[in-house]
Formats: sequence, structure tokens, C-alpha cells
Amino acid sequence: MFDRIAELAIRRTRLVLIVATLAVALLGALGAGAFGKLVTGGLDDPSSDSSRAGRVIEERFGGETNLVLLVGADGGLDSPAAERAGRALSAALAEEPNLANVVSYWDTRGPALRSEDGEQALILAHVRGEGAEREENLREITGGIVADHAGEGGLTVQAGGGGAVGRDMAEQLGRDLLLAEAIAVPLTLVLLLFVFGGVVAALLPLVVGVVAIAGTFAALSVLGGVTDVSVFATNLTTALGLGLGIDYALLMVSRFREQLAAGASVADAVRHTVRTAGRTVAFSAATVAAALAALLVFPQYFLRSFGYAGIGVVAVAAAGTLLVLPALLVLLGHRVNAGRLPWARAARRPRAVDASGWGRLARLVMRRPARTALPVLAVLLLAASPLLGIAFGTADERVLPEDAESRRVAAALQENFAGNDDTALRVVIDEPVPPAALEAYAVELSALNGVVRVETGAGTYADGRSAPTGPGSPGLGRPEAQRLTVVSALTPKSDEAQRLVHAARALAPPADTEPLVGGVDAELVDSNAAVGGWLPLAATLVVLTTFVLLFLFTGSVVQPLRALLLNLLSLGAALGVVTWMYQEGNLAGLFGFTAQPMDTAMVVLMFCVAFGLSMDYEVFVTSRIKELHDAGEDNRSAVVGGLGHTGRIVSAAALVLAVSFFAFGTSRISFMQMFGIGTGLAILVDAVAIRGVLVPAAMRLLGRHAWYAPRALRGLHGRFGLREGGPEAAAAAEAPKATGRV
Repeated sequence: MFDRIAELAIRRTRLVLIVATLAVALLGALGAGAFGKLVTGGLDDPSSDSSRAGRVIEERFGGETNLVLLVGADGGLDSPAAERAGRALSAALAEEPNLANVVSYWDTRGPALRSEDGEQALILAHVRGEGAEREENLREITGGIVADHAGEGGLTVQAGGGGAVGRDMAEQLGRDLLLAEAIAVPLTLVLLLFVFGGVVAALLPLVVGVVAIAGTFAALSVLGGVTDVSVFATNLTTALGLGLGIDYALLMVSRFREQLAAGASVADAVRHTVRTAGRTVAFSAATVAAALAALLVFPQYFLRSFGYAGIGVVAVAAAGTLLVLPALLVLLGHRVNAGRLPWARAARRPRAVDASGWGRLARLVMRRPARTALPVLAVLLLAASPLLGIAFGTADERVLPEDAESRRVAAALQENFAGNDDTALRVVIDEPVPPAALEAYAVELSALNGVVRVETGAGTYADGRSAPTGPGSPGLGRPEAQRLTVVSALTPKSDEAQRLVHAARALAPPADTEPLVGGVDAELVDSNAAVGGWLPLAATLVVLTTFVLLFLFTGSVVQPLRALLLNLLSLGAALGVVTWMYQEGNLAGLFGFTAQPMDTAMVVLMFCVAFGLSMDYEVFVTSRIKELHDAGEDNRSAVVGGLGHTGRIVSAAALVLAVSFFAFGTSRISFMQMFGIGTGLAILVDAVAIRGVLVPAAMRLLGRHAWYAPRALRGLHGRFGLREGGPEAAAAAEAPKATGRV
């Protein structure tokens, strides 16, 4: 197959490039509409009790509160001007067709809708629609009705609630993405100029990156039209598309230039490059895609969206590298070295690979493997130690900057209102319930630790007293269903709030009923349970697919085990550092985030992405080591030569890819910031500590056992194994051995 790809690039160069140009233009046009179809949210398990409760409330009661308007008045809430303006705003909202269940302080005079200091009041509502439709409805309402009435009678109005938080996240994401790209792209180009030492060669990886990003945005646009896809998948698309394009192009261009420097013709250099480095790219892409495919097992579309984006960007990046890049190399030929920069022209003659920096490091490590590896292991284990105290949560308004409007509203609700209806538990019974049974159940709920009151259609209950403490809310009762609002004084998403969810679910329900408990705290409990329940399967799939692919590539059962253990070590160190930062609050002042439990979904995402990229570099290094080993080198010289050839490529690729992710450290959404910093750190740790020190140390300690496989598996590999370039590559392995130049 790889020979045919090379021949296509050589014989149909212009046709390949014309078709590729047209395809990228079409994909770019299709992908331009992706942002209008992508949505926020997606952290809930659709089959969980909280999600089922939300659907029942939507069908029977018009939907849960997802818009909270915090209203203040210059002359006081009860001044005639504020009274008129408040009633006018409430009436306008009640007539809005995209709103339901509008409850206003000026209509009900409910004490729970008035702040304790009497300076602010609430209007609660449900914004209709799903996904992008709901977000657009919210923007029209806040930018229309709310904006038109703000200022009348001295009113000030701020929008909060789950819908407004999602809106603020989406808007902040758009700004963050532009800033990250404005930082990453110029830095990437500068780094590529230093790595390649020439303008033409440095631009080639950007071509592959553009192809990968355009293709993946097109796929997300199509998927967004048929299913829910998270808008945050765009971040992964840009960072991973640019990064993998650079990784793969760097490997291919470096091999091509090696062959030209060794005296090969342009056509032969392309053939050898596709046969060797091209095969490595294809295999590497398979391992990265396998790691990201594990995200598809989770029920939350937030995680599945990253699986779609990740698999898409890996596949398109590999296709662009294998199909478009060889044709560009044929077209350029020796001009790939054009535009050489002064320091590149003035560089000394290339040295043998075992005399290069990475070759010398490998030789040093293999001479004293334990002495060099133990300090590195100690540092990585110390970095991973914060994982012993890791706690998990889900995203809420605290991931936004403190000046975000929805976050300010949430803070006001927590500080100034007696019990926060927006974060209350929503208990729904989708069956008729006798009044006496409903009252007894509400009384039991009101006696639970931390509960301030329980509102039903017939009355309000508190402190476990059987007599109602206030009137009910008629909108909570239906002949065919009942709804109870359990308002607590507990901090949302705290351990105490989660215990309240479990306690509410453990209560004996009214006879012949099955209450469903929803609300933000129930969603957290269910989300963590869903991730935890599916995590073993996802981890098993990652481990098994990685093991099988690496076995097919190396013919050894030891190499996959060695790779898995070392990759887990680098990932543990990176996760430990971000836990130390984002959970324990270290460096919060520098990066501007609020410490909180680690976001469960983002930890899973970071693990899958960083694991896949670690395997990317594993394949780069191992492929060259195996190529030399298959050509007759002993274990030590194969490792030294393999790292001498690929060390600079891996370190350069890792640095450039890390920059793409570190750029998201400028995000003002804390979980995106954590993901960018953590993934970038994992990439650098893997490229330097793992590839530079622990891989050669492990190979030295394993010795000839590094390539061990049982006889039956050796036969299996002989029939189905993937070989780096086949016999031709083995014969040609000596050709570029004289130079370590990229």
C-alpha cells in the first residue's frame, strides 16, 4: 500500500495537489458553519435519574429553571418606580413564547425571591429549546426584553442560572480560542524555522495542520447537524490538528532530507520516506485514535464530542501527511532546503548519530541505567503524589472568570438569599400521589440535614414539622404528577450537598411511586457515577488496543508493557501537578482560577489525549530502534542509533505540540486552562524524561528480553505483523546512518 501511495505522488503530483486544494476549500467552507451547530453542556448521563427527572419536568411542568434574573433597584425594590418597572418586566417575560414557568418577586411576593438585605429580587424562568436553539433563545431574551427594561425605574438586571452560565462559557470560549491561536501559530512558525533551519521546510507542517483542521471542522459541522456535539471540541481540533500535522510532517520531511543528503534521487527519497516514515505515521495515528476512541464509550456527549474530534483530526492529519505531503516533496525536490536561515547555513558538518546530543545521552544512560533512572523516577513519583488526595466535581459557574455576569449572580444567590432555588433538588413523581402521602414525604425530606424548606403544590414544609410553614406553589402540582423543590443552605456541589442527594434518594417513597431526584447536585453525583462506571471499560480498551498494536509493530510482548508503564508514569506526574494547582489552589493568583475539585470529564479527556500523544512519540522512537535492530544492530547500538536519529525530532515535535496546548493556558475558563497546561506538561515530560532517560534505561535493563515473545505469538507476528519498511527498509537502514541531521 505504501509503495502505491509513493508512486501516486511521484507520477500524479499535480493531480494530487489540485484535488487536495479543492478538497480543503470545500471542507473549509463546510466547516465554517460548525460553530453555529455546536453546543455547551453534555456532562449529564441521559439515562441517569437526574436526566430522567429533567425530562419529566420538561414534559409535565414546562421545564426546570435555567434562567435567574437578579434585579436591583436604585430607589429600593418597593418604591413605586421599581414596582412599576418590575411588574412591566415580569409581564413582558411572561408573554415571551420561548419562556415558561416565569416566577417573579413582584407577582408572588415570595420571601425566597427577595434578598436578606432587601436590596435585590429574583425572576425565575425556563428558557425553551435544546442545545444551540436554547442558547440562541437566551441571547435574544437577554439582549431584547431584559435589555429594554433594564434602567426603567432604576432597575439593574443581571442574568444567571444554568442557561446563562452556558452562554457565558460559549462566548468566553470564542474569545479564548482566538487568543490561543494568535499565540500558538506565530510561536509555532518561529519554532519550526529553528527546527528546520529553512523557510520552505518549516511551512510544510503548517500545510498538513491546515488540512487536518479544515477536515475535522467539516466533520464536526456534519455531526453537529445530526447529534449534540460540544463546542469545546473545537479547542482540541485546533491544538491537536496543528500539533499532529507538525509531528507527522516533521518525521516525514526529516526522513526525506536524510535520504537526499545520503545521495538518493528525489523519487527514491520519496519512496523510502513513505515506506518507512509513512508507515510509522500510519501506525502512530492508529495508536492515538485508539486512545481517543475510548471516549466514545461514555454516555455524556461532552466526552463523546472529543472522541469524534480527536479521531477525525488524527485520521485527516495522517491522510494529509501520507497523500498530500509526498506530492509536495516531489514538487519541491531539493528546493525543500530553500530559504536556509543564517544559522543553518553556518552550521557545522553533521556528526554521527551516536555523537549527537540524544545519542550521547542514550549511551550515558545505558552505561549506568539505574543511577540515571532512579532520580528521574523519584521526581516523577513526587510530582504524581497529589493524586493521593484528588477529588472530583463537574463544571459550574466557578470555571468562569470572577467578572462573568452569571458567576456574579451565582455568588449573590449564595450569599444574599435564604436557600438557593436555582441549585435546589428537584424531586419529581410521574404518577398521581394522594395528598396525605405527598405531605408525609415532603415532611421527611424537610427533616434531612441541611434542608431549609420543601415546596410542594399544596404547601411549604420545614424542619420535619407536619404543619405547613407557608403556602404551596400551585405550579408544582398536577393531577398526573407531583414535583417537590428541596431547598438547602448547603454549598452547591459540596460533599454535604452530595450526601443530601443520596439521603433524599434513600427515603421511602409514597406507595407505588418511584421519585426521581434531579438538580445540579444530583447531576454531579450521577455524572461521577457514569464516568466511574464506564471508566474500567474505557481503560481496558485503551490498554488492549495499545498492547495489540504495539505487539503487531514490534513482535514483542515486553515492549507494549514497557510502553504502557512508562506512559502511565508521565501521565501521573502531569495529572499530579495540575491537581496540585487547580484543586489545592497553588498558583491560582498567577493564572486567575478558582480552586475546586478536579473536573471529572476533563481529567478523563486529558488522560486519553495525553496517553495517545505519548504513544505517538513511543512509536517514533521504537520504530527507528526496531529498524536498526532488524538490520542486525545489537540492542545497545540500536537504542543509541534510534534515539540519535529520532531524539531531536521527538523533542522538537513535543516542544511545538506543547506550545499549541500551553496556549490554552491563557483561557479564562479554568478547566480549559487546566487541560491545556496539563496536556502540554505531559507531552514535555514524556519527550524528555521518558524518551530521553527511562526508555534507554529500561531497554538496557531488559537486554535481549526486550524483544521477547512466546513462540506462538512470534508465529502470529510473522503472519500479521507490521514491519517498518519491510526488507527494503532493512537494507537501506545503513544509508542515512552517517548523519543525525534533521
